[in-house]
Amino acid sequence: MRPDDEGWTVYAVSTDEPAQVNGVRQTGLDIEKADDLVDLLNRLARQKGGDAST
Repeated sequence: MRPDDEGWTVYAVSTDEPAQVNGVRQTGLDIEKADDLVDLLNRLARQKGGDAST
C-alpha cells in the first residue's frame, strides 16, 4: 500500500502493479479502506497459499 495523488493504492506484491478486485484497480482509496483491503487480501492469500497484496 502506497500513497498516490488521490489517496492510497493497494499493490500486488507479485507484480508491483495496483491490485484489482472484480477488475477494478484499487487506487485512490482512503487509508482505512486501503488498510482493510490489504488485511483481507493477505488473509485470502495465506488461505490459498499464494502471494499477498500489500
